[in-house]
Amino acid sequence: MVLVGQQATAADKTVVVKFKPGARSTTVKGSLRGYDGVTYVIGANAGQAMSILFSPKNSSCYFNVTAPGAEEALFNGSTTGNEFSANLDASGNYEAQVYLMRNAARRNETCQYSMTVEIGG
Repeated sequence: MVLVGQQATAADKTVVVKFKPGARSTTVKGSLRGYDGVTYVIGANAGQAMSILFSPKNSSCYFNVTAPGAEEALFNGSTTGNEFSANLDASGNYEAQVYLMRNAARRNETCQYSMTVEIGG
């Protein structure tokens, strides 16, 4: 798992991503400050394709994607960018963790963002 330098006092929250009946995509919006983090839980099946488009208003705000049961990130936005796309190898709950880089977190900056998640196949 990629650590993002969160302190014990950080206020982390978890949000389950839900799709409307028949929909293949959904957009979630959120914000965080400092060392806070938000984890989005996305249920998907092996063989499906998943894409995530992350649109932050702070250039130090990123997201990672972790596969079910994995210890390390499948995708690291701070080195790869704001778009994730993959054919999934495992069924279960994938996690997209949104965070600020340590330098921005230390300055207690905020990040407003939207994230569009699409699952197909």
